[in-house]
Amino acid sequence: MLNISRTKIKESIPFSGAKSLVMTLPVKEAQKRVRILTAVVLVFFLILFLPWTQNIRSKGYVTALRPDQRPQTIHSIIAGRIEKWYVSEGAFVAKGDTILRISEIKDEYFDSLLLPRTQQQVNSKALSAQSYSGKVDALKTQIEALKRNNILKIQQAENKLRMSELKVESDSIKYQQAQINYDIGAQRLARWEALYKEGLRSLSDLESRRLTFQDVQTKVIAAENEYLSSQNALISAKIELETIDNEFKDKLAKAESDMYSAMSSQFDAEATVSKLENQYSNYEARTGFRYILAPQDGYLARALQVGIGETIKEGDAILNIVPADASLAVEMYVQPVDLPLIKVGNKVRFIFDGWPAIVFSGWPQISNGTFGGVVVAMDQFAGSNNQYRVLVIEDPEEEPWPEMLRMGSGADGIALLNDVPVWYEIWRQLNGFPADYYTQEQKDQLAKEKK
Repeated sequence: MLNISRTKIKESIPFSGAKSLVMTLPVKEAQKRVRILTAVVLVFFLILFLPWTQNIRSKGYVTALRPDQRPQTIHSIIAGRIEKWYVSEGAFVAKGDTILRISEIKDEYFDSLLLPRTQQQVNSKALSAQSYSGKVDALKTQIEALKRNNILKIQQAENKLRMSELKVESDSIKYQQAQINYDIGAQRLARWEALYKEGLRSLSDLESRRLTFQDVQTKVIAAENEYLSSQNALISAKIELETIDNEFKDKLAKAESDMYSAMSSQFDAEATVSKLENQYSNYEARTGFRYILAPQDGYLARALQVGIGETIKEGDAILNIVPADASLAVEMYVQPVDLPLIKVGNKVRFIFDGWPAIVFSGWPQISNGTFGGVVVAMDQFAGSNNQYRVLVIEDPEEEPWPEMLRMGSGADGIALLNDVPVWYEIWRQLNGFPADYYTQEQKDQLAKEKK
């Protein structure tokens, strides 16, 4: 009769030599592995239903929000030779501080008294313009005097013409009276001759009447002569009146011609003065360009032109300056397919170069070492890399960005989109579908509208 304790095969028959049979027997370690695997599967299954934040990853770098606060290159406006540096690389300069001084290399600007001599030319030409202005005023006065004198001469000539007309009229009356007297005298003489032939008058009376008639003839001739003379005087008065007007026009034309010539010279002198003043201003401004000044507060990043005596051309870059106290922003780029998902106000998480971070892109709440940002601007056209530029600033509701962050530092951006289950995100990634364009609320609203 077998013992109960000997009923198990393992206890009744030694298995030390049967290794395959030993491996089929359950052990406590294998049972633990099964339980662990089951727990892992259950945990993974539960993870599939956890919320996952869809996101877009993009590389970028730190820059300034405003264009005037970004690193800039200072150029030389004039050609010259470097004479002296007043600052070194990395130094802080305030707006208006002198950075370096250059000297002229063009021969037309070598004169050390260029500005005083140009000012002297301006003054001389200005005096010349004043002289012509005085001549113009004098000619205007002369013209006014000629006009007043012409008025008086015309009045005088008109009065003389009127007197001549009256004289002609008076002499005409006298001439007519003399002709009437002549006719009467001739008739009387004829009657006296008839009476003499009849013997009624003596010869002495006839001869006396003949003498009287001769006197009448003389008066007729004298009256006609005076009448013709007064007509000639009238013609002379008319000619004199015409002459006065013609002489006035000639003198007036000459005076006006002289005045316009003086005015032309005055305007030419004033134009030359303006040109010289402009030239003086250019010389004065060019003198200021010999000193390169800091356009704003900042730090000198790098000198592109070095050494004393080195010549530079117009528009050559001299040095780079980084503005101080700039409002930082991140310039990131997104693909055209992702652009509709980005809008102003979207949240973005950043991983800056040099700052360690533990990142869970789908669970930004448990990420560590990332910094928040907000989209403020987007380009309306794609750049040379066929991507769209997006500007992101610091999120005021999040932890501030590092104080030691500098422009040019790299940034890995994670644009946060909709919250979806993990299994949905895995399914979307496996099928290559884009991220959702609408939030869950918007989807529900669209479904209601369709119904």
